[in-house]
Amino acid sequence: MSAIHIVREYPHPPLKVWRAVTDPELIPLWTATGAGARPEGFATTVGTTFRFIAKPKPGWSGVVVCKVLEVREPALLRYSWQDEGGGEVTEVAYRLEPHGSGTRFTYDHTGFTGAGGFFMAKILGSVRTKMLTTGLPAVLNDLDGQGTLHPENP
Repeated sequence: MSAIHIVREYPHPPLKVWRAVTDPELIPLWTATGAGARPEGFATTVGTTFRFIAKPKPGWSGVVVCKVLEVREPALLRYSWQDEGGGEVTEVAYRLEPHGSGTRFTYDHTGFTGAGGFFMAKILGSVRTKMLTTGLPAVLNDLDGQGTLHPENP
């Protein structure tokens, strides 16, 4: 079984990072460095079914169907992940923990099987690495202490 495991440390408090990764208005800002997905119907409530909608690519509609499985604000968000066209259901988890004066963010996407799953994990892994290394830090830097975008960065 293949998986994606990314750990990043951000010089921002956990609540600020939590807001950046769970606020439907902020998510597209940091995912823009990847496939640019925006959540539709997302809420941090267990049982919520939502979709990530990205720009379609040849062979992919750009839509992923998800369901929130577990939430422990501001430490854990876990949700299922399945291509709109079907296929295996995988699982994504965001884990946040205080680290020094900032936050250690762990991203896990598990459940990829077979050769197709291996390649999917490789492709998604490079995209997620870019989003968490470039996209998310830029959004965090544009948020004030309360997690609101600076007025000049709407």
